[in-house]
Amino acid sequence: MSHSHPNDTEGALLAVDMGLRTGLALFARSGRLLWHWSHNLGDRSRLKKAVFQILRNLPQLEVLLIEGGGALAEIWARQGERKGVDVVLCHASDWRKTLLLPREQRNGPDAKKHAIGKALQVIESSGLACPKSLRHDAAEAILAGAWFCEQNRWDDLTK
Repeated sequence: MSHSHPNDTEGALLAVDMGLRTGLALFARSGRLLWHWSHNLGDRSRLKKAVFQILRNLPQLEVLLIEGGGALAEIWARQGERKGVDVVLCHASDWRKTLLLPREQRNGPDAKKHAIGKALQVIESSGLACPKSLRHDAAEAILAGAWFCEQNRWDDLTK
């Protein structure tokens, strides 16, 4: 995970593909992807500690976008609310219907494969180095964040 200058994250969005194997993507208010990350947090206890640390290290965070639901999403949402950021919940189907063609999402493996390809395009267009491999959880966090930026006109602010 690369770190950004604090001014780059003014009004930032953190998109989370939620789970014990967590994908994260941080976007600037301009809609530009700043960094992405994937990590297996192992268990609930480690996840709770990681969520606290991650959010604490993003002082300019404005929106926390959580893809998924259940008890693990509640951990993220609770910490986001404590931090005073807007917490938005979404499902993969929300961004997939906008960013993937119907034939690209016929089944889970197809959707994940196409999500990785589209996420690599977002990485490249943001001027970041393309990774040798990209896990589907990071790819889905990137696409959820890109979808949010598009839906909320974050991508038009610098044009």
